[in-house]
Amino acid sequence: MKVLSSLAAILALAAAPAFAQDKADAKPEAKPAAEPAKPAEPAKPESPAKEKKPQPPAEERFKKMDKDGNGSLSLEEFRGKREAEAASEAFKKLDANGDGSVSLEEFSAGGKKREKKEKKQ
Repeated sequence: MKVLSSLAAILALAAAPAFAQDKADAKPEAKPAAEPAKPAEPAKPESPAKEKKPQPPAEERFKKMDKDGNGSLSLEEFRGKREAEAASEAFKKLDANGDGSVSLEEFSAGGKKREKKEKKQ
């Protein structure tokens, strides 16, 4: 019986390092995250291809266009870099009294109409 118990003890000692090696090779268990996962942010609406920048006040824009400083815009001053036909149509809409020039008052009134129209869209 002593032989059997001695043999069992030897086997246990010999097998212990093998079991220890298996535990070292095993992957550590995943630890729970310290912080809970954050909810996804809501999707941002797609921005239009060309986002409009806030424009300076009408009076400031008017003065920049009024190259000769006479207090009214001619079609040529109003056109600037605009396409000719589009500028002519816009100029006619702004020239409320039909005198062939756009005053600051007409220019400001036209800008307010355009803003109201854009807000509705």
